[in-house]
Amino acid sequence: MWRPVITRVASSLMVIWLSVSAAFVALHSLPGNIADILAGDVEYPGMREAIAAEWGLDKSLPEQYLAFLGRLIHGDLGTSYIMRLPVSDVLSSQFWPTVQLALSAGALAIVVSILLSLATAGRSPFLRKIASLFELVCTSTPVFWIGILLLMMFSFQLRLFPVSGANGWKSLVLPTITLALPTVGLLAQVLREAMEKVLEQPFVTTVRARGLSETRLRAGHVLRHGLLPIVTLGGWLIGGLLGGAVITEKVFGRPGLGTVTLNAITAQDVPVVLAVVLLAAAIYVSISTLLDIACLFIDPRLKNQ
Repeated sequence: MWRPVITRVASSLMVIWLSVSAAFVALHSLPGNIADILAGDVEYPGMREAIAAEWGLDKSLPEQYLAFLGRLIHGDLGTSYIMRLPVSDVLSSQFWPTVQLALSAGALAIVVSILLSLATAGRSPFLRKIASLFELVCTSTPVFWIGILLLMMFSFQLRLFPVSGANGWKSLVLPTITLALPTVGLLAQVLREAMEKVLEQPFVTTVRARGLSETRLRAGHVLRHGLLPIVTLGGWLIGGLLGGAVITEKVFGRPGLGTVTLNAITAQDVPVVLAVVLLAAAIYVSISTLLDIACLFIDPRLKNQ
C-alpha cells in the first residue's frame, strides 16, 4: 500500500514545483521592468533598489529562480510594496476568515447532500424529480445572485442576520449557505446516483433478508459504499470553495483572502497576487493528494492503478 501513497505524494510535490516555476516564468514574461511591475504604482526613495536586492534582479535568471525557490521554501513570500508589509503577514491576518467560511460551507454541503441522497435514492420518481429540480437550481444559480437574494430576504426584510462584516456566528450563516448551495447541487446528484447503483447490488438483498431496517441499511451500508465518488470529487470541492469564497466575501463585505486578492488585483500589488495564487495551488494540491490517498484505503483495488 505504501508504494502508491509515495507515488501520489511525489506527484503532488512535482505539481507544486511546476506551479511555482510557472509563476516565476509568468512574472518574468510580463512586459516591462520587473522592479516596476513589483512596485506597482508606488514610488518612494530607495524602493527600486530594495526590490532589486530582495529579488536578486542583478543576478542571472537561473540564480534568481533558485533564490525564488529558496525564499518560498523558507516561507518568505516577499513584500507588498503598496502596503509596506511582508506578504506572509498580509495573508496570515486574512487566512482564518476564509478557512472558517470554506470549512463551514463544505461541512454544510456534505451534510445536506448526504441527507438529501438518503431521503431520495431509490425512492418514488416524484420525490426524485423534486430533489433533481432543487439540485439543478442550486448548481445553475451564480454564487453572487444567491448571496444577494439571501441578503434581501433575511437581512433587509426580516433583519435576522447582519448585512456585512464578520462579527459573531450570525455573520457567518448567510455566507455559508451562499457558498454551500452550488456544491450541494452537484454532490447530491453524484451521491444519489452512486447509492442507487449500490442498492442494485446483491449484498443489499442479503442484508434486507437478515431483517435490517431500511434506515440502517442505507446509513450503514449503502452510504458507505457510495461515498467513494464524493471523496474523488474532493479536489473539485476545495477548488470550488476557494473560488466561490472570493465572490462571497465581496458580496457580504467579509474579510479574507478573497477580499485581499481583489484589492491586490485592483491596486496591481503583484507580490500579493502571486502569493495568493501559489497558496491556493498548494492548498488545492495538498488536499487533493490527501483525499486521493484516502481513496486507497477506502477501496484497496485502486492501489494497482
